[in-house]
Amino acid sequence: MLARVPFRDLDGVVLLDKPKGISSNRALQNVRFLYRAKKAGHTGALDPLATGLLPICFGEATKFSQFLLDADKVYQVTAKLGERTDTSDAEGEVVQIRPTEQLTVEEIEDAIKSFVGKQSQMPSIYSALKYQGKPLYFYARQGIEVPRPVREIEVYFINIDEIDLPNVTMTISCSKGTYIRTIVDDLGEKLGCGAHVAELRRTEVFGFSESDILSLEAFEALSEAELEARLLGSDAGISYMPIIELDDEHAARLGNGQRFYVEQEPGSYRAYNQNTNQFLGVVQVEDNKLLQPKRMMSVQS
Repeated sequence: MLARVPFRDLDGVVLLDKPKGISSNRALQNVRFLYRAKKAGHTGALDPLATGLLPICFGEATKFSQFLLDADKVYQVTAKLGERTDTSDAEGEVVQIRPTEQLTVEEIEDAIKSFVGKQSQMPSIYSALKYQGKPLYFYARQGIEVPRPVREIEVYFINIDEIDLPNVTMTISCSKGTYIRTIVDDLGEKLGCGAHVAELRRTEVFGFSESDILSLEAFEALSEAELEARLLGSDAGISYMPIIELDDEHAARLGNGQRFYVEQEPGSYRAYNQNTNQFLGVVQVEDNKLLQPKRMMSVQS
C-alpha cells in the first residue's frame, strides 16, 4: 500500500474486479485512495449486485472514458425464472411467483434467441440513467413515475451456458446502453413465468477482458512499485482506434489546437508524435481530410 502522501497528479488506467455489494463509486474511491490520485473516474457503473470488469481512469485518462462508455460489452448473467421482482434483480422485492415446470429447453432456447439483434429497449426504472439531474432509481424508490427514453440497442450474441431450472446462465455481448436486467425481465414475460437477475458479471469492455483484472483485496495487498506496474497508459482504453503519427511540427500545431489537412481516411484516430511516440490525444479526420483535435492530452504523461 502506498505511503500516506498528499494526493497527486496521476494519469493512467487500472482494471478492477468490482466486488459484489458495493457501488461502483465506492470501489472507485477505494482504488483512488490506494493510488493517492487527485482525479479519477470509472467508465460505466455496475450495480452493487454486479461484479466484474470496471476500468478506472486517473487524471488525463478520464478525458477518454467516454470512449469506453460507448464501447461494446460482454456480461455473464444468471436469470432466475419463476420470480419477478420490482427491480428485476435479486435485490428487489418479489412481486409475482409463477411455475416453471412446464417449460422445455427448446422453449427457453427459442425465447433467448429472439433477443439477438437490433431492438428498442426501455431502461429499468431502477437504472442509474438520469431524469432532471437525478437517477431514475431516486424516483422509483419514492413511487414516482417519470418518462424513460426508449433506446436503440443491439445484442450481438447470447450463448446459453447452462439451463438448470429455475436458473438459466447466459453470456451476452451487447452495445452500449443495454440493460441486462431488462432483457431478463422481458425474457421472463415472454416465457410467461417471470424472471429476475440472480447474478451478473461484466467480463469484457471492448479492448479489455477479465483476464487482466485484480480484485480490490489484491490491489490493497500490492506494494507501491507493484501498484505503479499495474497502471496502464492513458490511451489504454482506445487501443482499438487506428493510429495517426505526426512529425514534431504538426504535433506542436495540434497541441495548439490548430487544424490541418492529412492523407488519412475520415474517422477517429489516436494521435502520436512519431519521433517520441508520445500520445497526443484523439483527433477526427473529416470527409475533406481536415484533421482537427477531438480530445487532447493537456500534460505530458
